[in-house]
Amino acid sequence: MEENIRFTVKINDKDNVAIALSDLKKGQTIENNITVQTDIPQAHKVLLCDLKKDDAVIRYGVMLGTLKEDMKAGSWINEYSLNLPLRPSLENLPYATHLKDVNELPMPKRTTWLGYRNKTGPAGTRNLLGIVTTVQCAAGVVKKAVDRIKRELLPLYPNVDDVVAVTHPYGCGVAINAPDAVIPIRAIRNLIKQPNFGGEIMVVGLGCEKLTFDRVLDEKDNTPENTLLLQSFPGYKAMMEGIMEMARKKLEKLNQRTREELPLSELLIGMQCGGSDAFSGVTANPSAGYAADMLVRGGGTVMFSEVTEFRDGVHILASRCVDREQRDKLVAEVGWYDRYLEIGRVDRDANPSPGNKAGGLSNIVEKAMGSIAKSGTASISEVIGPGEKPTRHGLICACTPASDIVCGPSQVASGIGLQVFMTGRGTPYGLEIAPVLKVCSRNEMKSHWFDMIDISAGDVATGKKTIKEVGEEIFNFILDVASGVKQPYSDQYGFHNDMCIFNPAPIT
Repeated sequence: MEENIRFTVKINDKDNVAIALSDLKKGQTIENNITVQTDIPQAHKVLLCDLKKDDAVIRYGVMLGTLKEDMKAGSWINEYSLNLPLRPSLENLPYATHLKDVNELPMPKRTTWLGYRNKTGPAGTRNLLGIVTTVQCAAGVVKKAVDRIKRELLPLYPNVDDVVAVTHPYGCGVAINAPDAVIPIRAIRNLIKQPNFGGEIMVVGLGCEKLTFDRVLDEKDNTPENTLLLQSFPGYKAMMEGIMEMARKKLEKLNQRTREELPLSELLIGMQCGGSDAFSGVTANPSAGYAADMLVRGGGTVMFSEVTEFRDGVHILASRCVDREQRDKLVAEVGWYDRYLEIGRVDRDANPSPGNKAGGLSNIVEKAMGSIAKSGTASISEVIGPGEKPTRHGLICACTPASDIVCGPSQVASGIGLQVFMTGRGTPYGLEIAPVLKVCSRNEMKSHWFDMIDISAGDVATGKKTIKEVGEEIFNFILDVASGVKQPYSDQYGFHNDMCIFNPAPIT
């Protein structure tokens, strides 16, 4: 073995596997004079000692599973090597046993940012006119109207950043009174009042849908100034003129908004990961977690999500919940999701994608441990459901699905002003309502997508940078993007995914 060259990364002293920093070749000698038994791809696990069938494989100090057969040191551990352990029980989970005082978190060097103050809730990072539909049937007309508003009206209001059509596949042909219908309806209600919309409400319906205005608006907001039904207009031209006139009045009000210096307590951001690999839990997610800790120390609010990805670490999260109430909410939300998957005749290991596995993540346990890292180390001040708004500052556990294109809209409905998105394999994912900044886990990913990834955390794996250094870089970029000083690549190119509202309720 060449002197002073690192071939693998080991996370915990208890671990009996490490991940390959680059492709390893059969017969190669690595740390501790281990001989590689077969070619092993970058980011995949190499066994550090001889193990027998049914022995535990440990990474992050946690059992990923048990071996299906005897294996020698230097062997390749992958998705075919392991038996999945039982999921952690939700019964009698200890809570508030691993709380961290806010003063123990890293101190941010910046404690203010430039945002759009709102009458209630967090401030906006953007000044947008959002036009929300109550039903998919209205989506086509609203999209055409938004195109016209952008061409004809938006240039007249220079303080308004953009006009956004918030459409979704919901509103009719649904069991509107089913118990789980509360989830999509809550999300749409909260999207209407998204902080980046500045309190200006504009909701367009068709006129015969089940999701009526009174279901998504408070009584005081359900007025002709804020709502419009397409069936009330005699033809397309009249519809368009009605939407244009309402938009003009809203744009006049939004144009009076300006950025002002605000404390971090006015900022709410989301953390999400997707296209993860085995480096995500080593570099990108812990670095983002460090930035999250800095924001929480400064008074800000940080939201992390993805139930199936943190399910195998639910006991870890419960120990960080500040009180019994939050522990119980965590158990209720995770328990609901367990039952939801059981109805579909799958378990939580249905989550990892082929790309996750190609990136070295053998099963959902390994993915969970890396996913949790993006939450940092702060105590969990509140647990909320998908699309629900937080009522506390600090670290928020938002129990959304793990799917990127569903988790993102759920966090937007919960009020985030921007999102930090960690990836190992790469994705052009973005949100139109809230900017998304990308952090990759490997320098190879940054080199490959040099003009699509904002920050690489890859130097953490090689030892060239620390988690603290990359975390501070992410923190500064968050404040620059929130303040409108910088624009992430996803916004530069307009990579914006559809608003896929989570709907577990029946379609009739």
